[in-house]
Amino acid sequence: MNIEQVREYCLDKPHTEETFPFDQNTLVFKVAGKMFALAPLDKWEQGLASLNLKADPDYSLELRAEYESIEPGWHMSKKHWNSIYIYKGELQPKFIMALIDHSYNMVVKGMTKKMRVLLGLKQLI
Repeated sequence: MNIEQVREYCLDKPHTEETFPFDQNTLVFKVAGKMFALAPLDKWEQGLASLNLKADPDYSLELRAEYESIEPGWHMSKKHWNSIYIYKGELQPKFIMALIDHSYNMVVKGMTKKMRVLLGLKQLI
């Protein structure tokens, strides 16, 4: 999976925007202003493709135990975020997309019911 495929997949989700809130190298995808994916573009350019994705804490532990390419989130809450090292080649694109979906859904799930209804996202959870 390349960065353009990740970008297109993320932006295809309802109410998603891409931003650079930290610096010009860290592409951040947000749903209704809340982060669900971060991509360090300088690492992608170096052939070290990775993403930081939100995950349920129990699911995070399972993923980290099963995959060498999934570690606690770099510069993120280790409980709620994982770093997904795509460049290692262990993870298939469909699985990476499923992890992106999980991250997006975790953020939507954390919104108030009123906010989900207002955005038309209630059916996603």
